[in-house]
This record gives sequence, structure tokens and C-alpha cells, in this order.
Amino acid sequence: MSSPADDEQLALRLRALAHPARLAIVRALAEVERCQCGEIVRGLPLAQSTVSQHLKVLKEAGLITGTIEGPRSCYCLDRDTFEALAGELAQFLSLLGAAPDPSRPEGTPGNPATRKGALV
Repeated sequence: MSSPADDEQLALRLRALAHPARLAIVRALAEVERCQCGEIVRGLPLAQSTVSQHLKVLKEAGLITGTIEGPRSCYCLDRDTFEALAGELAQFLSLLGAAPDPSRPEGTPGNPATRKGALV
């Protein structure tokens, strides 16, 4: 069972990934161990400032790490975080496909049998 803090962290990471440009950045970083910001910018049809904002969101969500090396910023995926995210997301999605818990009254959390799309 996840805690509200776990749910908040999962939502933060999913929000960070919920933009096509950020997905493109993550794909670009997945192809190499490290990548300079300029290399990412050259690979996208976006301004450097826009890419920097997307990198900031990804970094704040803990999905990437960044270091300053002289005049350049270098970023890479935090692969441990992505591995944990994959596990958390798989666990969450498995709950959605699980059969209702017959020990719980209908319409309560854990038994979505009669909700018909309504949130409880």
C-alpha cells in the first residue's frame, strides 16, 4: 500500500514526463551516458531557454542529474530513479486490473465493483 507521499512523488514524476519535449529529452539522454545541454538543443526544434526549462522540470522530479563543467551543463538520466518509477507504475497499473476485493463493501476503495466510473 502506498502512502500519500509515495503518490505525490509518483504524480510529480509522471507530470514531468507528460510533455512531448521532455519525452524527447529523456530519449536523447537514454542513448548516451552524458549529454551537454547544447547537444540536446541541437536535436530538438526548441529554443535553448525552452529546453533549459524542460531540463529543470526533469531534474526537480529526480529523473535526471546535472553537473556544471566549465561553461557547459551536462545532464544524464538517473537510471535508478527510472527503474524505481517503472516498478511503482507497474504496481499501480496492476491495481487497476485487479479484481474487486469481495471483503470490502461495494463502492469503497479496494472494491470498484459498482462505481461505474465515479471516484469515491
